[in-house]
Amino acid sequence: MNRHMKKNIMTGLLFVISMLAAVLFILPTVLTITNSFMTEREINTNYGAMIESANTDKKNYISEELNLKFIPDKVSIQQYAAVLFKSPDYLLKFWNSVILVLPITIFQIMLAAVTAYGFSRYRGKIREIIFFIYIILMLMPYQVTLVPNYLVSDYLGILGTRWAVILPGIFSPFSIYLLTKVMRRIPKAYFEAARLDGASELQIFWYICLPLCRSAMLSVGLLVFIDYWNMVEQPLILLDNEEQYPLSVFLSQINKGDVGLAFAVAVVYMIPALLLFLYGEEYLVEGITYSGGVKG
Repeated sequence: MNRHMKKNIMTGLLFVISMLAAVLFILPTVLTITNSFMTEREINTNYGAMIESANTDKKNYISEELNLKFIPDKVSIQQYAAVLFKSPDYLLKFWNSVILVLPITIFQIMLAAVTAYGFSRYRGKIREIIFFIYIILMLMPYQVTLVPNYLVSDYLGILGTRWAVILPGIFSPFSIYLLTKVMRRIPKAYFEAARLDGASELQIFWYICLPLCRSAMLSVGLLVFIDYWNMVEQPLILLDNEEQYPLSVFLSQINKGDVGLAFAVAVVYMIPALLLFLYGEEYLVEGITYSGGVKG
């Protein structure tokens, strides 16, 4: 067996393994979407044992086998009709998610772009120490900073309001770290040429730095949106009124006996993140591989 044949075999094996991993990864999503179109009767037939176990006070093991079906016997949209027209609570929670996540994403990227520009353009010992602190904060789990956020929100008088969730999200160090790394890869010759042409610092930032970091900013914005779209701990701890809870929190509280409704709500919940990913996939890859005006 020559070297070329061994290479082809290894490539084939890696392809098969990757395909199997991709199929296993996407199966839960496909199962959720297809099951959301099942009739209530079919869902009870397939998941009756799970529903009965969920409705009991004691957490017992499910003795019966679940019948996982990917193709419904009869397509029904009754669950979607219930979610979109008969149960306004679900749409209210959906818009709660939008109200919380959009300001966090937009203003975090805006603040991160300005801060990262300062870190990338002006180097110094004090700035490097501050940037290192940002890295430490980024590496910490959110649960570690949850208590300080709670105390600060209480001190500012915003505890129990949406601002208690939005403000810590806006000042998250995640975007600052990534955009700083991207801006530091921009060749200094670009800035020096702009200086020779008489450009101000604001003009350099607006007309040179931001266009070169456009793909990186879009990819970071996509990651931030998906991260906060799935947040659970922040609303549970920092919000007092359940009517302000986003859909990510409400998903775990959906009628335990109505699995079909839970499937439909889960699909509605996935749509914004899925559409953004499909639209921004190219920017996400380009932003990751970006290297100072040169795509690697």
